[in-house]
This record gives sequence, C-alpha cells and structure tokens, in this order.
Amino acid sequence: MTDVGKSGAAAATLTGGPQRRRVRSGRRGAPLPLLAPGIVALAFLLLPLLALLVRAPWTSLPAQLTSPDVWQALQLSLISATAATAVSLVLGVPLAWLLARTDFPGRGFVRALVTLPLVLPPVVGGVALLLALGRNGIVGQWLDAWFGITLPFTTAGVVVAEAFVAMPFLVISVEGTLRAADPRFEEAATTLGASRFTAFRRVTLPLIAPGIAAGAVLAWARALGEFGATITFAGNFPGRTQTMPLAVYLALQNDPDAAISLSLVLLAVSIAVLAGLRDRWVTAS
Repeated sequence: MTDVGKSGAAAATLTGGPQRRRVRSGRRGAPLPLLAPGIVALAFLLLPLLALLVRAPWTSLPAQLTSPDVWQALQLSLISATAATAVSLVLGVPLAWLLARTDFPGRGFVRALVTLPLVLPPVVGGVALLLALGRNGIVGQWLDAWFGITLPFTTAGVVVAEAFVAMPFLVISVEGTLRAADPRFEEAATTLGASRFTAFRRVTLPLIAPGIAAGAVLAWARALGEFGATITFAGNFPGRTQTMPLAVYLALQNDPDAAISLSLVLLAVSIAVLAGLRDRWVTAS
C-alpha cells in the first residue's frame, strides 16, 4: 500500500472510530426532559401488570384453574380461538393475496374496510354482527329460514365474533409478506406451464409461510382475548358462550381470586405470543 493509501486508511480509522464511539454514546444517553416522561410511561404500563402478579393467589392458583367453571371457560376459549383462526386462515389468506397481487377498482377502499375492525369498538362490531347475522338480520333471516342456522348466542356465534375481530391481523401480516416477496418467482412458474393457483400453492405459500404463521399467532391471541363483540353477539352463557374474558368479568364481581387466576392465564398467553414473534417484530439494535 502506498503512503497516500496508508495515510487515508489511518485517517478513516481515526475519524471513523471516534464517530462510531460518539454514535454509540449518543444512543446510550438520554436528555432528562425525555428520560423522565419515558420512565413514567414505562411505570404506567408495567405497574398494573406487576400488581396482577403481586396480588395473584399463588397458593390457590392450581385449584382455581382446575375448578369446573374456570376449566369450561378456558376450554371454550382455546377451542373457539383456534376455530376462529382456522376461519381467518381459510378466508384471510386469499383476501390478502387479492389485495397484494391484483389490481381492481377501489382496492384502497377495500383495504380500509378490511382494517376497519382493528379500530372499530368491539361492542359496535357485535351490534353489526347482530344486524347482519342475527335471526332477523340481513343474512341471518335467510340462514334461519333456509337452513335452520341460528348463530347468535351459540358457540358458533363466538367463533364468528372472534373471527370478525381477529382476521384483519392475519390479512395485514400476510399482505405485507406478499408485498415483500418477489413476484417473479410466481411469474417464472406460470411461464413453465403452472396455473396461477398452482404457482400460489407450490411457490408463493412456502415463501410467505413465516408471515402466515405470524399472522395466525396474532389472530389467535386477539381471538382469545376478545370480549366486546363476543358478549354482544353471543352472550355470556357458561359452558356455551362464556370465554375467558367473559369469565374474568363475571368472576370479578363474585370471586376476585378466580378473576385474577384467569387474568394470569391471558397474561401468560400474551407474553408467549410476544416471545414467539420477537424475531419478526423486534429488530436487533
């Protein structure tokens, strides 16, 4: 290396090293006007969770979780959340593909409607489901007259309510993954004679499998914690429509220890979901 090259490399080393150190130092430090509100916000978010752990009836927790009423609510919640996730997968993945891979008039408006349940108050969603799928609803009256199917205040109604609020999480996740995936793989498959559905099944699905898994986990967790739409559309009948959030609400009035025990289960599920999605949603610093 020439003297000029050596001096340039030395200068770059001398200037780069302190700059990198200054960047790291700047990232570690925080001005007091930002540090104090940040700590208050952290305490505000963590204090209720810590209170739940401190006040938990740890000695009677096994007995609380194995009581018949709690076990019924837990079992129904797991079954209905899994069924709602399956419905979201069957219907949501094709919808996400349509939004990401096709052009049609009003696609932006359709995307906004798909994400509407994310911001819609759950109770309003339950009322909307009643007006659409209730016995006198727009579609529900024909389901009752033609097939004898009544969804409100049934276990199937719980699944419908949970799928309504959980499916947008899956659609958003899968659509984002599809937009990030290279469409040329699908185009190459079609040029080799595969149909678009075959290309989707054999090429696209394996590519977007991580996004589908992440969306399914988010949808399952959202369905497990659903309260407003469920109690409005399906009611609160023990053993039939009473899920864990509804059981927590009811137990809080009669048996606070049972309410805390069920809340701990939901908290543990939420932590497990965040831990499972950490590599996808949390970037390394």
